[in-house]
Amino acid sequence: MILAATFLDIIPFFMVLVLFVGTCLVSPLHDGPMYDSTAYTECKEEPEKPLYNGGVFESQPQSGGVQHAIALYAVNGPSFILHSLTQDTIYSFSIWVRIEGSSSGLIRASLQTENETYDCIGTVLAKSGCWSFLKGGFLLNWPSTSSMLFFQNTDGKDINIELASPSLQPFTKQQWRFNQEYLINTHRKQAVTIHVSDSNGKRMQGATINIEQISKDFPFGSSIAKTILGNMPYQNWFVKRFNAAVFENELKWYATEPDQGKVNYTISDQMLQFVRTNKIIARGHNIFWEDPKYTPAWARNLTGIQLQAAVDSRIQSLMNQYREEFIHWDVSNEMLHFDFYEKRLGPDATLHFFETAHKSDPLATLFMNDFNVVETCSDVNSTVDTYISRLRELQQNGVFMDGIGLESHFTVPNLPLMRAIIDKLATLNLPIWLTEVDISKTLDKDTQAIYLEQVLREGFSHPSVNGIMLWTALHPQGCYQMCLTDNDFRNLPSGDVVDKLLQEWQTGHAEGVTDEHGSYSIFGFLGEYRVTATYGNKTADTTFSLCGGRETKHVTISIRL
Repeated sequence: MILAATFLDIIPFFMVLVLFVGTCLVSPLHDGPMYDSTAYTECKEEPEKPLYNGGVFESQPQSGGVQHAIALYAVNGPSFILHSLTQDTIYSFSIWVRIEGSSSGLIRASLQTENETYDCIGTVLAKSGCWSFLKGGFLLNWPSTSSMLFFQNTDGKDINIELASPSLQPFTKQQWRFNQEYLINTHRKQAVTIHVSDSNGKRMQGATINIEQISKDFPFGSSIAKTILGNMPYQNWFVKRFNAAVFENELKWYATEPDQGKVNYTISDQMLQFVRTNKIIARGHNIFWEDPKYTPAWARNLTGIQLQAAVDSRIQSLMNQYREEFIHWDVSNEMLHFDFYEKRLGPDATLHFFETAHKSDPLATLFMNDFNVVETCSDVNSTVDTYISRLRELQQNGVFMDGIGLESHFTVPNLPLMRAIIDKLATLNLPIWLTEVDISKTLDKDTQAIYLEQVLREGFSHPSVNGIMLWTALHPQGCYQMCLTDNDFRNLPSGDVVDKLLQEWQTGHAEGVTDEHGSYSIFGFLGEYRVTATYGNKTADTTFSLCGGRETKHVTISIRL
């Protein structure tokens, strides 16, 4: 039975569930736990069973396979006491939540240790009458003898919080990396077998096989600015590394129409010519920006009718200029945090933007792009459930919504929280991109590099992430938050990280000899390949694609002797 207390039941401090954590799952790497990406976004009549059978909660009483925790509303909300948490251990946490006393409420899980308070390790938009799934996690900077994990309503209103099926699963850093590599090997690579025969179909043992990856399937890129135009060292550096680009500011309304009626696409046209010439795909960023600070000054002073005419002109002009040129459009940027247009044009303004963009450029993927979705869960404007709720609201009103844009401007990344949030977003079955990845300039360059590698590995290893864009456009005075190189294109620590990962996440060149079956096999990253078979002084070649899937790709080459 689930126990829920009212105000009359308050005990002096709080009701806690005491757990000893330190000795759980300290196992060799190959025996470590496999990460469970299960997540739910629907509110259910009954909670599901806990992930990992509860992890360190496994020994707690269960009813029908579902563990129920006592939830008493008190000074700190319902709470657990956790003993012997260890430093540098990654903890994945999940629990089911139901509330009484309000139709809905944003519930935040926090962790307090002897040394510090982790303001948010997970959130859920909980409801009355059904169970909602909270998933998050944390990594401690110091070991903790005794910590309190507690739950509160973010708006401070008095409600009863009920909890069920708690799970806390520890991973060593080595186990976490093992899980990342497993996911990369199973979702970013595919097996291919090359068969070599003569013109009569006879197997050819001993043929030399050379395989070269000529392009990558996974889009990995960076923002660029007009500083790249005419700058051959910058262009050569960029093209050598990236297969995707996004214009930092040059497509934004204030850049293309700084004065009303004077539209100028000269710079963005030249930048588009650069990416086209080098066979680089580009994201369209952005059509509108809901932050009034980045709305053209002249547009901020327009009345409703005048502003409507101006936004109609903007979107028609932009779409006419760049129809089918960009793979994505960030339609109404940062709409979870700002509402300039909806305040002035009404609640259907965003709906109108998406409808018009889809009609004008139906093959482009339309994105809802915002910050503090994966970076933290402390921002009540952009928690994962807030994002999902807004997206579903637009979809229900007929918006053709295709993509999830996660800006990813990190300071100190919380990796299990980041992965948990992407798990929940992945249940929507929409493309997910990390669109503006960087690490805060408040940190030194070496620390930026460490955190950047963590974020990039987390993104690339998640099967539902379809692309990663860095926010590292280079200017004479530096970059927005983080640069990869200095002005002479000598790598900074973050640039070394990017180069290392680009090298790691490509097949490069493979060479071997066919076996007695006339075959040679490799396990390659997804993308396009060229293969050459040589037997004696005869050669033959072909190309093939690795597009994903668990089935082995088979390629046959015939050599005429």
